Amino acid sequence: MSYYIELQMQLIQSGTWILIATAAATALALAPAFSTAFGQGYAVGKAVESIARQPEAQGGISSALLLGLTLAETGGIYGLMVALLLIFVNPFFNAFLSFISHIGVY
Repeated sequence: MSYYIELQMQLIQSGTWILIATAAATALALAPAFSTAFGQGYAVGKAVESIARQPEAQGGISSALLLGLTLAETGGIYGLMVALLLIFVNPFFNAFLSFISHIGVY
């Protein structure tokens, strides 16, 4: 009987490690979103500074800024998409749940 209790504890602990690994991967996947925000803030600040120095070049600076912000935002969107996939569509955790339900632990 103690063997089954030990097996259950091992399975619960391995499930905990799956959740910890998922949380760590999600945090790493969200890193581009935060770095994108800082980069965009820096770019907008420099663009405003440039327009303040040369008001006649406002059109060119604004169009280059919008293009750059659009390209920078795609990295943040991809990071957010990966993080959401890791949270809600984690195949490892579903496989773990089906395994422990198959052997009668859960």
